[in-house]
Amino acid sequence: MTKSIVTGAAGFIGSHLAERLLKQGEEVIGIDEFNDYYDPLLKRKNIHHLEAYPNFRLIEADIQLLDWHPLLKGVDVVYHQAAQAGVRASWGQGFRSYTERNISATQILLEAAKDAQSLKRFVFASTSSVYGDAETLPTYESICPKPVSPYGITKLAAERLCGLYQKNFGVPFVGLRYFTVYGPRQRPDMAFHKFFKSVLQNEAIPVYGDGQQTRDFTFISDVVAANLAAATEENAVGEIFNIGGGSRVVLTEVLDTMEEIVGKPIKRNHIEKAMGDARHTAADVSKAIKILGYQPQVSLREGLTQEWQWVKSLYSVILNRK
Repeated sequence: MTKSIVTGAAGFIGSHLAERLLKQGEEVIGIDEFNDYYDPLLKRKNIHHLEAYPNFRLIEADIQLLDWHPLLKGVDVVYHQAAQAGVRASWGQGFRSYTERNISATQILLEAAKDAQSLKRFVFASTSSVYGDAETLPTYESICPKPVSPYGITKLAAERLCGLYQKNFGVPFVGLRYFTVYGPRQRPDMAFHKFFKSVLQNEAIPVYGDGQQTRDFTFISDVVAANLAAATEENAVGEIFNIGGGSRVVLTEVLDTMEEIVGKPIKRNHIEKAMGDARHTAADVSKAIKILGYQPQVSLREGLTQEWQWVKSLYSVILNRK
């Protein structure tokens, strides 16, 4: 039986990944510190159903304070999903939590991973934010990263650390640069979650800038599939892959699709462009297709419909109380 560690296991991506591994019959150690970047109750809700699996063990702790050597004993794969997320919160006072949780925590994990005898793969969750305002769209992996946010800087630093540990100590690292992941359990600070919640509350949704920015949106199940492929494909070690949804969409078009899904007009409130937001993102996923066999399966309309159903069920109890 394969034994895996998922850091950030109660988060959006980590909880889906842990669930898929458990359904495949794997043994999973989930690690999460349940910090208050967003409501920890949502994270507990994400992971609650996993505790019914006998092969699942949850450790509630800070990555930097754990004794990793005994934890990594017999572990085949580490999926390092834990991070301090969010572009806009990474300026100013908040920056220290980004250096601690994205750089220092990753270094501690890598330091332990280099001595882990059974470790076959170290899958690192990176981000399209490392590219910033990329010169070339769609963007391929070898283009020079130019982050435009402190968050992007810390994720790039962590990614580079992984590369150093792979080169110098043979840590079997694979990097996945996610492009705007969405779907059920999406964080409440992320756009689609905020938009759908605003619709339920009959409020105008905040649109940064003119709404003409484009994004490559990636559905959660496609991201999980990419992680599983990265953990098993032999030719993936030492490589970094873009993981995108396969199509670049203008934000205003996304809102039109959302209106069709919810069945009513969505009020829009245009606000000033956010610092650190890239204007356009688009993933060239040809490398992931070639080496990982990656193929995005879920269309934006289908994925948004799934997220809308989830948001409705999440807030139905709360909103009915009002």
